[in-house]
Amino acid sequence: MARAKKETVKKEATFEKDLEQLEAIVAALEEGGLSLDESLKRFEEGVKLSRSCEKALTDAEKRIEILLKNTQGALEARELVEEKEEKEEDKEEEEEEAQEEVDTDEPVPSAPKESRSTQEDLPF
Repeated sequence: MARAKKETVKKEATFEKDLEQLEAIVAALEEGGLSLDESLKRFEEGVKLSRSCEKALTDAEKRIEILLKNTQGALEARELVEEKEEKEEDKEEEEEEAQEEVDTDEPVPSAPKESRSTQEDLPF
């Protein structure tokens, strides 16, 4: 249990740190004055930080949703489903959807073959 609390504190600290860095990057980009290369570098770093923050928020949201009342009516935390299992389920759904699209596609009719005309067929 103590380990879970340490991990949660570490994630929160990382989220806060990442969010501060992201805010600093946004401010620097809005201020201008950076070279194109430096702007692109900072933008790329900002995208990574943004995704990291989004993932942390999504994980926190899932954790909150998992809080359920036990038989005595008290709230308790349950373990999250492993991320790997979720990714596998998503992949399976995507594969099923892709297969459904392939199955429903109708064959494309081919263009009629053109016959070569001879000089006799020409109107002039």
